[in-house]
Amino acid sequence: MDRFYLGFGLGMQEMIVIFLIVLLLFGAKKIPELARGIGKGMGEFKKVRRQFEAAGIQLYAYNYSFRDDFSEEEIARGFEMAKALGAKRLTASANVSTAKRVDPFASKAKIVVGMHNHSRIRQNEFARPEDFFDAMKGMSRYIGINLDIGHFWGAGYDPVSFLKEHHSKIVTLHVKDKKRQGDVNMPFGQGDTPICEVLRVLRDQKLRIPAMIEYEYKGSDTIEEVKKSFDFMKRCIA
Repeated sequence: MDRFYLGFGLGMQEMIVIFLIVLLLFGAKKIPELARGIGKGMGEFKKVRRQFEAAGIQLYAYNYSFRDDFSEEEIARGFEMAKALGAKRLTASANVSTAKRVDPFASKAKIVVGMHNHSRIRQNEFARPEDFFDAMKGMSRYIGINLDIGHFWGAGYDPVSFLKEHHSKIVTLHVKDKKRQGDVNMPFGQGDTPICEVLRVLRDQKLRIPAMIEYEYKGSDTIEEVKKSFDFMKRCIA
């Protein structure tokens, strides 16, 4: 494994290009609206896709967080946007109960949805292993897992053993470093999340699961901090 991924599953330079393209096309105030597709036809998304393709960028996944209050139209919209962008996967900070509504749309579109977890343990939210299992029970292969290893660790669970046992259902990994006590985000290498151990599982078992850097701690320059995180990850498997 000689590459990690950022944000949409891309290298750092590509991710910077993506952000600038979206910013130039739509402006900062329009980015949240674009993410949910409010007031936008598919032409807007296809335009962004052409920009990506011209830059040699292929999107790995598109984030669209299905919630219980979503209408059928809004659920379908997420898959339409992903297809227009050329993304073959969706990631979602969804409700557990929403999976059964999303599954028919995912199956029809043949787009895998990775359910994303957080560290807060709440009813009908993804945090514990059983939340993933409940969501996937009886569903098609198009309902999977977007495992955030920092949040998983912060919630009191071991991402290493979970990855080893359930890697076939994992769409992507979100990588951040946390101190379990206090659930605090830290610069990579200063927390106690087993980042290196996770990356070595990917390497040793030759798992083709993207490990996406998430920069969430308070730092100085974003690009410099992400570079430091990337260098730390490379050292883990050197």
